[in-house]
Amino acid sequence: QVRLVESGGGLVQAGGSLRLSCAASGITFGISAMGWYRQAPGKQRELVASITREYNTNYADSVKGRFTISRDNAKNTVYLQMNSLKPEDTAKYFCNRFPYSASWGQGTQVTVSS
Repeated sequence: QVRLVESGGGLVQAGGSLRLSCAASGITFGISAMGWYRQAPGKQRELVASITREYNTNYADSVKGRFTISRDNAKNTVYLQMNSLKPEDTAKYFCNRFPYSASWGQGTQVTVSS
């Protein structure tokens, strides 16, 4: 059974930083490409960043240069370091495989105040 547990969200002022974590179980993490996704109220869920098994990374244009995705295969965990946060980054953030599967975690809320 796939289980994805996101953590690290919170309320932060614009310009601040947060580090999200996602602990995965029930998947062969080391060979899985992983992604961070976000969904703001009234909007569709979107891909923010992805990382392959070879540690190749890709980012949405809106977060390039500000966010960094990384992974620790020994801990079955994927991270998202978010710097220079903007109010438009406010959303619930989820991790999943990339491309995403049907199994989603509960997400972690990120709120950026102006």
